[in-house]
Amino acid sequence: MRFWTDSNQIKKYLDGQIISPERMRVIDANAMALGVSDLQLMENAGHALVEVVRRYHPASILILCGSGNNGGDGMVAARLLAHETEVTVIYHNSSTMSPACKTQLSILQKCAVKLLPVRCRDDVYSLKHLFSRSNLILDALLGTGMAGDVREPHKSCVILANETKLPIISADIPTPGIIPTIICSFHRAKSEGAETADIGIPVLAEISTGPGDLLMIPDRNPSAHKGIGGTLLVIGGGPYQGAPYLAGMAALRAGADIVRVASPSPLQFPDLIHIPTKNKQVSEDDIDNLANLCENADVVICGMGLGPDSHEVVTKIAPFCKKAVFDADALRLPLPVAKETIYTPHAGEFTRITGINPGAEIHARADVVKRASDNGTILLKGVTDIISDGKRIRFNQTGTPAMTTGGTGDVLAGVCGALFAVLPSFDAACVGAYATGSAGELVTKQTGYGLTAQDLISAIPQILYRHIIERDP
Repeated sequence: MRFWTDSNQIKKYLDGQIISPERMRVIDANAMALGVSDLQLMENAGHALVEVVRRYHPASILILCGSGNNGGDGMVAARLLAHETEVTVIYHNSSTMSPACKTQLSILQKCAVKLLPVRCRDDVYSLKHLFSRSNLILDALLGTGMAGDVREPHKSCVILANETKLPIISADIPTPGIIPTIICSFHRAKSEGAETADIGIPVLAEISTGPGDLLMIPDRNPSAHKGIGGTLLVIGGGPYQGAPYLAGMAALRAGADIVRVASPSPLQFPDLIHIPTKNKQVSEDDIDNLANLCENADVVICGMGLGPDSHEVVTKIAPFCKKAVFDADALRLPLPVAKETIYTPHAGEFTRITGINPGAEIHARADVVKRASDNGTILLKGVTDIISDGKRIRFNQTGTPAMTTGGTGDVLAGVCGALFAVLPSFDAACVGAYATGSAGELVTKQTGYGLTAQDLISAIPQILYRHIIERDP
């Protein structure tokens, strides 16, 4: 049975009653990746708004539409209401109108509604008389995609709407400054007191990772300088020489700017800075130097290829780490704890650090991981990865059987480490799991079961930064 069909279990994995607009953008994008188009979501949102409007039985309604998908929601409502009431639509006639909103506008132009484009304050104020003549106002100006202050012509729409003292229904979230009578939020509330309407978003869009999670990665300013992507330290090697270098290269491919590898084994990777240790294994003699390096690193990735004999060193340097990803041989008791921590165990390592076998049943695994996440975020690797910070749970289903080859876990740790430099721990683990598994899927199409960890590394940026790679010059 698919694990997401048990409604009683699923409720435990949802984000709660109120979620942020940023989180909602992720869920929307994940829903579209699962096959629900933005136009389908828009139609469902429009129907939900109409149900709220009908409570008032208005003889006339004024609908204020922005140029994004929130405006498209309002246009769907306008089309549906045109058969039962007088509808006037004031819309932002912007050159940056979203494709879905353009589609809805094109359809609306064939309907019995009054369509009035505005571009500036004066355009809005020339229509001031329409505000007071209506019985109800629907605010569909700015949705979850809004950034920055409210600008014209939206600002004037807000002022005139508030002056009317009419009932105002806000679509999804109120445009900042507007005073709504009712907020009709889609899928989940984004503000206190909002009503919610189901618009057909699949449950996996919320409880599982997807391409929408990539939206959390911050864009870089054109004036970005070296180091903005993070300065990372990888500690590992000795018994297994290649592991820390795989993690280091993965971190670079995932966006880190500078990666140092502290290891007894110098391997020739010119993109990585090798920091030699004093002995053939990381030892007590290295603690002072490693502690200093940890304090100066944005993120430390530790444990790959280290062997069990260096664990006391790991526990002593962990408090010097601002952020750390502990993997492989660092996953032993006593458990190392940084100021902020991600742990990336497979089932055996999870049992080693918790004394609990997570089992095979996915809901039981999820419960166990959540309870164990006292010291940081845990990413339990498996056919379905489970990520929890002790409060939230997310599942990741990307990856292929070809990724059983050695070194793929080192790559995952490196990717999570690079993302940890620019994201909170839970988000970094979710995006890292999704991206690494998706890279494996991409490579497997070319290599089959011949996939290597180095193949995986080369595919990481194609998943994380496809929007930049494909951007028009």
